Amino acid sequence: MRTRKVPLRKCVACQEMMPKKSLIRVVRTPDEQILIDPTGKKSGRGAYLCGKPSCFRLAKKQKALDRALKAHVSPDTYDQLERDWIRISDESAPPSGERVGGHE
Repeated sequence: MRTRKVPLRKCVACQEMMPKKSLIRVVRTPDEQILIDPTGKKSGRGAYLCGKPSCFRLAKKQKALDRALKAHVSPDTYDQLERDWIRISDESAPPSGERVGGHE
């Protein structure tokens, strides 16, 4: 039996090739919204980021999403995408008992 080929995509910021499932898809929808696509199936032009905070900053500095999505992406949108990704990754993280850090 043949092994399946894992689809690879390139992070628009750091230019690393990684498995598609491990990257964040940012999509420009047909109605010109720019948002994170956690399913990877939304209609529109997509670009991929690896999810490291440094890659969000690098993409913002280099205007990488502007080029990949062929649309102007405001600095506020980059910041919002980074906040959305942090929120989504926190929600989808498996529960691991108590959180590490200070107690309130």
